[in-house]
Amino acid sequence: MRWHRALLATVLLLAGATAAAQSTLESRREEVFAAERAFARTMAERDFAAFGRYVAADCVFFSGSMPLRGRAAVLAAWKAFFDGAQAPFSWEPDQVEVLTSGDLALSTGLVKDPAGAVSARFNTIWQRQADGRWLVIFDKGGPAE
Repeated sequence: MRWHRALLATVLLLAGATAAAQSTLESRREEVFAAERAFARTMAERDFAAFGRYVAADCVFFSGSMPLRGRAAVLAAWKAFFDGAQAPFSWEPDQVEVLTSGDLALSTGLVKDPAGAVSARFNTIWQRQADGRWLVIFDKGGPAE
C-alpha cells in the first residue's frame, strides 16, 4: 500500500507541474496577443517610432522577392506606410502559439485594406527578450485563404 501512496503523490505532483506549465504558456500566449495588437496599433496611430520598438535588430521581413534583413532595412522600407493621415492597411491577430520553452511564438491573422476588405494573412514570429518584451524576428504575409 505504501507504494500506492508514493505513486499517487507522484501523479499529483506531475499534474500540478503540467497545470503550472500550461498556465505559463497561456500567459505567454496572451502576452503575444497583446504585443501583436500594440504593434498593429502603431500603424493605426501613425506612430513610426513605436513601430520600430517592436522590430528586432536582426529581424527578417519578407517583402517582394528580396527579404529585408535587419531593423534598419525594415524601417527604411516601412517608412512610406506611415506617411499620410490614413493607414494603408491594418491587421489583427486571430491565432497565437507559443513554444513550450515560452520564448518563441507565432502570431497570424488577417490584413485589411482601409475599407475593411481582407487582403492578406500575416505570419509573425516573436522572440521573448530577457526583459520580458516580445520582438518581431520574422514577418511574412501571404494569401488570405
